[in-house]
Amino acid sequence: MYTFDQITSRAVRSKANCLGDFLIKNPSMRLHSFSQAPTTDLDLNQLVQALRQSRELTHKVRHKGSVRELPSREALAQIVQGLTAALFPTHYGDTDLNDSTIDFYVGQTLNRTLTLLVEQVRRGLRFTAIGEEDDPALSDKALCITRSFADKLPHIRGLIVSDLQAALDGDPAASSISEILLCYPGITAIIHYRLAHALYQLGNPFLARLISDIAHSRTGVDIHPGAQIGAAFFIDHGTGVVIGETTIIGERVRLYQAVTLGAKRFATDENDRLLKGYARHPIVEDDVVIYAGATVLGRITVGKGSSIGGNVWLTHSVPPDSSITQALNRTS
Repeated sequence: MYTFDQITSRAVRSKANCLGDFLIKNPSMRLHSFSQAPTTDLDLNQLVQALRQSRELTHKVRHKGSVRELPSREALAQIVQGLTAALFPTHYGDTDLNDSTIDFYVGQTLNRTLTLLVEQVRRGLRFTAIGEEDDPALSDKALCITRSFADKLPHIRGLIVSDLQAALDGDPAASSISEILLCYPGITAIIHYRLAHALYQLGNPFLARLISDIAHSRTGVDIHPGAQIGAAFFIDHGTGVVIGETTIIGERVRLYQAVTLGAKRFATDENDRLLKGYARHPIVEDDVVIYAGATVLGRITVGKGSSIGGNVWLTHSVPPDSSITQALNRTS
């Protein structure tokens, strides 16, 4: 491995050789004068040490210890891919599978993926449980969490199937389950959420947040893994949807693009520091439809069967079967 100085030196020599070759092939260019570019004497040792001191200071402030291992986004992306391939092998795995090979493929994929997950779970636990448990205890806990997570996979798949059916029933443009699985960003975000939520419930919120952020980067849909979302959930189009941490969503709820289910204000303690973990996001009951661009804020309840129109700004509860439009912004 080359040092920064060695790499720089090699690059300079390479440029010099190229310039020499150019002058040999173009003798007329020798008459021109070439001024040497100014050089900068960088004290890299001092810079590296200053950055180390900065890291050490902020590391101790933020993490209260010397832990440096963090979960890998790249590994988590591979894990999500492996899990989705195990749940829907012919769509996200191998398209040439048949009845005689599919179970072997699923078992092999799960073995590889869950093995990777154990290590990432351990790293996530180490980040959130600094000073409380030693490495062997965290390793045992990571294995236990991964086993519990694996046990939930059939239930998670069942929820996702209900989400797929809701998309097929709720979108006239949807021609098949396969199209929805492969082409709908809302379903991609929901799959990530279902997996992340299970890890969140099992006590690894940091890992869950990373998985949710991978989905956010891929789809533009931001669902906090702490949100509680019932079966048959459908996000149409998806881009710009935001669902906060303490949101509760019932069954057969449909959201369109750019919907926000957020907090109206942030409570603080006596020292003006933000409180965390308290309920501050909406409750959306069963069979609600919220159209594009609507913003629903605060711990309010949107009653069962209600319809919230596009671009509505809603900060008060509405009873069941309400119809709220942007023009009137009132219950009817």
